Amino acid sequence: MLKMKETVAHIQESLESLYPPGEIRSFIRIILSHICGLSHNQQILCKDRQLPEKEKEQIYTVVSRLKNMEPLQYIIGETEFYSMSFGVNSSVLIPRPETEELVDMIVKSHTGVSPVRILDIGTGSGCIAIALAKNIPNSKVTAVDVSAAALQTAKDNAARNDVDVHFIQADILTETVLIHGEYDIIVSNPPYIKEAESESMDANVLDYEPHIALFVPNEDPLLFYRAIADFAVEKLKPGGMIYFEINAMCDVLTGEMLHEKGFLQTEIHCDLSGKNRFISVRNSC
Repeated sequence: MLKMKETVAHIQESLESLYPPGEIRSFIRIILSHICGLSHNQQILCKDRQLPEKEKEQIYTVVSRLKNMEPLQYIIGETEFYSMSFGVNSSVLIPRPETEELVDMIVKSHTGVSPVRILDIGTGSGCIAIALAKNIPNSKVTAVDVSAAALQTAKDNAARNDVDVHFIQADILTETVLIHGEYDIIVSNPPYIKEAESESMDANVLDYEPHIALFVPNEDPLLFYRAIADFAVEKLKPGGMIYFEINAMCDVLTGEMLHEKGFLQTEIHCDLSGKNRFISVRNSC
């Protein structure tokens, strides 16, 4: 049996040419927690711990997959989002820290205002819908996605986090008649990466995450934002809010489109890295 410190050295040596040192350290913490059940403090204090052969083999398998640039979240089948645990797989995008910022913005703006009816369009893993349902008391949350596989993942995550979310399979571009009711909040992190931008993307995203949730045509980068805005004209309650995660390169275009649709108080919000990442508007009617 190998000692834990020898296994850690194997991980570092195997990945050092592929990933930054900080990311490798994060990998090590997550791998030892997931496979060995060790907290970060235990990992520091138990460097001479003997690893059973089964754990060593599991770690080596994870490392082999990481060398192929497969995301660690897919390999272990889970990730953390807004202090909650979510199952993830290749049918859904891996939730990003930036999207946690979007959720936090909504939670802070609407907690204490209830009941609130919320619609999450393009829910994927369900991270936005479930986090809002968990953190805004008396909210009623509906989540929509075109993918049956993604919806099943989202349903599993709702059960995993003990929240009640109503799920609908529908294409926001063609099947809005399937989405009933009126809403106080419509939120979406839709596909917004232009196809031309794929050339500069990392392999772990491009080769493994679902393209249907990532890309829009170069000639129509606002495809989903426009469709959601048209839907919101009919289904967003007076004074209701739209919240979008956006492509920073299309921030002005997105704001102008929403203004042309009649929405007011357009506000662009930066993420923690300083990029124009979110936009919020209010229904004027």
